[in-house]
Amino acid sequence: MQFIDTHTHLYLQNFDIDREAMLRRAFDRGTMMMLLPNIDKDSLEPLLKLADSYPGQCFPMLGLHPTSVGSDVEDQLMFLEQSFQKAEFKAVGEIGIDLYWDQTYRKEQILAFRTQLRWAKDRSLPVAIHSRDAFPLILDLVEEEQDGRLKGVFHCFTGDKFEAERILHLNFFVGIGGVITYKKSTLPEVLKHIPLTSILLETDAPFLPPVPYRGKRNESAYILEIAEKLAEVKQESLETIAEITTQNAQKLFNINAL
Repeated sequence: MQFIDTHTHLYLQNFDIDREAMLRRAFDRGTMMMLLPNIDKDSLEPLLKLADSYPGQCFPMLGLHPTSVGSDVEDQLMFLEQSFQKAEFKAVGEIGIDLYWDQTYRKEQILAFRTQLRWAKDRSLPVAIHSRDAFPLILDLVEEEQDGRLKGVFHCFTGDKFEAERILHLNFFVGIGGVITYKKSTLPEVLKHIPLTSILLETDAPFLPPVPYRGKRNESAYILEIAEKLAEVKQESLETIAEITTQNAQKLFNINAL
């Protein structure tokens, strides 16, 4: 069985002491490819360095994370848009709206999100969307921008059945990570209404580790625990989960077969 981790920040300093060993653990457990979402202009260099070091296994995205949006939003966006020439980016991400921590730059977050959705349409790229305390606003924005060219994934989906229905109506995927394994998570019930052909696996490493690793650093090797829980929820074999979610990722991100 082989898996694709569609959202993992393996270039962050959290992995500086053992990055090679961490990647080896992932490969040994079947996670053979990783998609690397960007955060801001400062994270781009280490991200591209990692992608260059593991061609065909680590793939870069380009975007401005909503929690990095501030008064310098136009400068950040200009820098990042000019960076499309630096590599073959597989998606525009991580982009979105986050109103959990701070709403000071709500207007700027909306501006950045719309701008980057349009980058994706112009370049025929998918988007990786971060949403926290931002439904239904973020769905309204995507629906407004959807002209048949937008595609992508709502990363770290933790919404309800009705939000899932709107996402599926947009022909987007939902990204499922470690939260599915948490005792109080409502995801297992919601996922009963989402077809497996609309689901991607992700870790969001080093954040949100699945059970039994809660409280520890997350890493891409733990895709296996997420897949096992999804197999239980969907009453499918682990092999089926691996096959279909991998096909989904290859299709969305235009990645060749493993």
